[in-house]
Amino acid sequence: MTYRLKYDQVAEAVHEAMPTAASEELTLALADACHDPIGATEPYGEDDGVVRALVTRQAFALLLVGETLKTITVLQLTHLG
Repeated sequence: MTYRLKYDQVAEAVHEAMPTAASEELTLALADACHDPIGATEPYGEDDGVVRALVTRQAFALLLVGETLKTITVLQLTHLG
């Protein structure tokens, strides 16, 4: 089952402001996470399967995986480039 992606306004603004190549790479990585949240991400802190990190060459995203509602919320997004 595919998870639904949600952003807070700040994270969405950071993603929209990223250079095209970095934004596209992040978009593809987020799409992978929506299909396999655990396999496409890394543990963040304690490996509880809820808070996950998504790292690309130019971005770091902190994600909240909601099993009940099948959502992934981007809590924080940092452009590393």
